[in-house]
Amino acid sequence: MRLSLALSALLLSATTALAASPCGGNFSGFVQGLRSEATAKGYDNGTVQRFFAGVRQDAKVLKADRAQGVFQLDFTTFARRLISADRMKRGQSNARKYARTFARIERDYGIAPGVLLAFWAFETDYGAFQGDFNTLNALVTLSHDCRRPHLFRPQVFAALELFTRGDFDPARTTGAWAGEIGMVQMLPQDILDNGVDGDGDGHVSLKTSAPDALMSGGKMLSHLGWKHGEPWLQEITVPADMDWSQTGIHTQMPLSKWESMGIRPRSGKWAANLPGSVILPQGHKGPAFLAYPNFNVYFEWNQSFTYVLTAAYFATRLEGAPVFNPGNPDAGLAGAQMKQLQRKLAARGHDVGKVDGILGAGTRKAVQAEQKRLGLPADAWPTAQLLGKL
Repeated sequence: MRLSLALSALLLSATTALAASPCGGNFSGFVQGLRSEATAKGYDNGTVQRFFAGVRQDAKVLKADRAQGVFQLDFTTFARRLISADRMKRGQSNARKYARTFARIERDYGIAPGVLLAFWAFETDYGAFQGDFNTLNALVTLSHDCRRPHLFRPQVFAALELFTRGDFDPARTTGAWAGEIGMVQMLPQDILDNGVDGDGDGHVSLKTSAPDALMSGGKMLSHLGWKHGEPWLQEITVPADMDWSQTGIHTQMPLSKWESMGIRPRSGKWAANLPGSVILPQGHKGPAFLAYPNFNVYFEWNQSFTYVLTAAYFATRLEGAPVFNPGNPDAGLAGAQMKQLQRKLAARGHDVGKVDGILGAGTRKAVQAEQKRLGLPADAWPTAQLLGKL
């Protein structure tokens, strides 16, 4: 489902390797280039030959890479699709079943059980659907493809290193289309950097061992910057007359400032006296949340705003928060309208990234700027009214 942003940190380090063996061209020749580079890195020739022996290009991987339309859904629709009563029940059951593992994670990394339970649920439905793409084929296919080779090429060599340790089988290791492996879907380099033998059997097996997967996921979040013991998200109520241009993930203010503007927790007390950002995923008439600093770590796991917010919200639900208030938001834009909006925003000089019909962080920021310029509520939620005015 996702493409880990931990990959993005590899961009600069991959530049030299790319120059040595560029993407594209004849696939067999490309694989031979990988073999040569692996040998140059010091791997035994026999090991390299066994590792790459059966590698094949996978057209289904490329098709999956081009079709991620699920992220075009609005937050409420997406959340209701992913968070079912059954997932809640099984999440609570797994929290009890692996209570000892979650206690270790809280002790070592300061991460609440709900956070990893939510990832576990969304990534693989608690391990039930881990993906059936051959991982090596997926990584080599995406490395050969010239769209994002810098992201995937380092993962091929990370998988080779796992192979030498007995933790990767080129013929049998399977996972997601983008090369993630196991119950919480981690890439080979993530496993090398953050893999934990949670069950003490001497191996890091994210596909078959829940303690290994959960401990590794916890260590990875800590490595990505999770602050020990701090909250990540809390539902709030907002006044009808506040300055909406102050909302959005790019604006962070002390809790006292938000309180002075009339913002209150929807239930209970404030989770912590920390700075935060007011997030309105469907505008000022829809749901509202305060995102604490740990919320930003979610974007190191996944780049989709909708996925991140839904995962963070589900984590709060698993920790006992009530069902969010969907409000009565204005109707959003359909896919074709969103693309039209993105083209208009780009024409006005805004950086919205790829015109893909997805309301990402760049598009939200541009929408908010244009709403403010046009005298509309600057809540970063695009509507037909905004599109018409543009």
